[in-house]
Amino acid sequence: MKYSKLHLAVSSYILFLSLVTFAQEENTLDLWYNQPATEWMTQALPIGNGYVGAMFFGGIQEEHIQFSEGTLWSGGPDSNPDYNFGIRKDAHKSLPKVRALLKEGKKAEAHKIAQSQFTGIIDTGKQYNADFGDYGAQQTMGDLYIKVGHSGDVNNYKRGLDISKALGKVEYNIGKDTYKRTYFGNYPSSTMVYRLESSKKTDYEIRFETPHVMVSQNFNDGIYSFDGKVSDNGMPFETKISLKLSDGKITYKEGIIYIKGAKDVVILNTSATGYTLKYPSYSGNDYKAANNAVVQKWKSITFENLKKEHIADYSNLFDRVSLNLGERPKVDIPTNERLIAYANGSKDNALESLYFQYARYLMISASRPKTMSMNLQGKWNHSTNPPWAADYHSNINLEMIYWPAELTNLSECHEPFLDYIESLVEPGKLAAKEFFDTRGWMVNTMTNAFGYTSPGWGVDWGFFPTGAAWFSQHLWDHYDFTQDETYLKEKAYPIMKEAALFWIDYLTKDDHGNLVSTPSYSPEHGGISEGASMDHQIAWDILNNSLKAAAVLGIEDEFTTTAKVTRDAILKPKIGSWGQLQEWTEDVDDPKSDHRHVSHLFALHPGNQISTAQTPELAEAARVTLNARGDSGTGWSRAWKMNFWARLNDGNRSHKMLKNLLKPVADTSIEMSTAGGTYANLLCAHPPFQLDGNMGGASGMVEMLLQSQSGIIELLPSLPDAWPTGEVKGLKARGGFELDIQWENALVKEATIKGKPNQSGEIKVNNTLISFQLNGDGVYRYSDKH
Repeated sequence: MKYSKLHLAVSSYILFLSLVTFAQEENTLDLWYNQPATEWMTQALPIGNGYVGAMFFGGIQEEHIQFSEGTLWSGGPDSNPDYNFGIRKDAHKSLPKVRALLKEGKKAEAHKIAQSQFTGIIDTGKQYNADFGDYGAQQTMGDLYIKVGHSGDVNNYKRGLDISKALGKVEYNIGKDTYKRTYFGNYPSSTMVYRLESSKKTDYEIRFETPHVMVSQNFNDGIYSFDGKVSDNGMPFETKISLKLSDGKITYKEGIIYIKGAKDVVILNTSATGYTLKYPSYSGNDYKAANNAVVQKWKSITFENLKKEHIADYSNLFDRVSLNLGERPKVDIPTNERLIAYANGSKDNALESLYFQYARYLMISASRPKTMSMNLQGKWNHSTNPPWAADYHSNINLEMIYWPAELTNLSECHEPFLDYIESLVEPGKLAAKEFFDTRGWMVNTMTNAFGYTSPGWGVDWGFFPTGAAWFSQHLWDHYDFTQDETYLKEKAYPIMKEAALFWIDYLTKDDHGNLVSTPSYSPEHGGISEGASMDHQIAWDILNNSLKAAAVLGIEDEFTTTAKVTRDAILKPKIGSWGQLQEWTEDVDDPKSDHRHVSHLFALHPGNQISTAQTPELAEAARVTLNARGDSGTGWSRAWKMNFWARLNDGNRSHKMLKNLLKPVADTSIEMSTAGGTYANLLCAHPPFQLDGNMGGASGMVEMLLQSQSGIIELLPSLPDAWPTGEVKGLKARGGFELDIQWENALVKEATIKGKPNQSGEIKVNNTLISFQLNGDGVYRYSDKH
């Protein structure tokens, strides 16, 4: 048979269109599984609307949706009339004695006093919900169970999460009948939305269960309301559930909603608590009015309206950044199997880009303006006594959780953390005054929803007054990436200045005239010291950033003069006897230690005191330290090492850490040293689950592709051999720039820089330094052809 040229052309065009259609329909950003989840931590899938985080299991006979509202906490002022933010009155009177003992080399005696005087106070007992007593813990709100009235053999089961649109999905067949569920969290309407569809009329039983005290429950006009309270502090909360049916009937009896003969059921859920982020009471929110406002909106909005509103809102954030690492995704393989194959050596760059975008999905789902800051588990907690209270750890974890916010074009998602930081200033001032008789404010290792800024109740891990200064780095970064001078003047700089004042007062001179932090403990590693290096590096950072902020605002005063003198007198990072970067003032590092904390490399990342270009000897010492500590560790530790190696311009080693971070983990127990990795649902395994590894992993991937901490925008500064070709769009650089980069054979082919019209700067591209200026439209384009 012969074909004309026209026929062949048309056939080719039709084939081209079919391939385009296939590419468009093939979702490269899906997590999916061919069986229901049976375990919350490792298998269930997360969705959220900023306020609420939910995990769905995809059960067949009974669906299980667990959810937590970010402000629901046990403990705090209402749990104990003597709650005092952990403060130990007049503890500072012991400070001169401790410092004198350290100068005399009497560390054991100094540590003993520190243990008795420089630890915060908590009250524990059976009357409290969680192990840490009146310190409290983030609380699950409860569980929604949906029994489905069908039976028979299930075929074609698929449970998934489309992170390009933030939609959870469950689909399966029983015989010729099809069943479909769609789940999402709508931020603008403060609603969690669950839709259950079937090709035949189906019966359902819906019930809400909670571990908390029931005050009342009722069902009126199609709305189920549950009023509850946390047992130890009486924190009130309410969750409301609306049901919209295309057909069928609804009845209610003793806490169970019965649906008879429906093909389409839409469940709307909103929740709120009496908590307010306001010192000192942290209460008073009119949560019922908030919920009623949401319910009023439900009356005039359809599922399709809610879905359209959700996708438009979510896409406005998510679609800012795309990443293609040059490989077709393996979309026909379930995610859990794909993760195992990757760990066994199968190349899967698309899985890595999926992991990157998953972190952005989680941030958008858990951290939106006017919601509570993410905690160790984001917004996903199924317990009343979660690991480490699902609180806010300042010695790496919370900062790491927010590392990708500015880098990946999600500045709005940074705001809840910045608001939380602001809420800690007043209680932090009280703690600084009572423990150390200083000005300014401080935060230590563990802090909660109720202004606990005192040291922890165990000195070895809990003593970390550096937390406020580290938190304040995020205040400066938000300005550095957004160039919002009003924000810098009215919010960031005043808080940063107070954090800097603490260090101006706390630092003391050593025998050589250097300013040192004493006493100090390197986070969770080693004993009492006359100066942990991390303290010095962070103190330098807050003073340096405060001076930069003052310069932007045109401020020159007594504070800036003192801050400069203090910054310049702080003991600089030191190289030790075996070429390592010293963790302490004393040269006592153990070359055999593989401890998960590598805190003394803060100056390399996220700080900017050490770099391969400006301080090559210190950078080499950091490399020696990293090699000694090894490539294992907890999930977040592996993620931080990714960022370290990227800052050292070793893309291959950074990529190796990414592969180690993606090691499959099934164990849900707590392991503190070498068992880190990733669960089947791609959540990070400390283990147990913590969100910091997901976010630190995304940050590390950006650091391989783009760096700007030196003032020069570096393109592909640490590109690994595994990514020879690719494209990224929408990443942010300091100075308010947005960048698109295309590369082939490990060289930049094209790049676009966007920002304010006529803004100028410098880029390092293909080992060449180029000065650039944006045009009148705020755009500069680079091509290797020019």
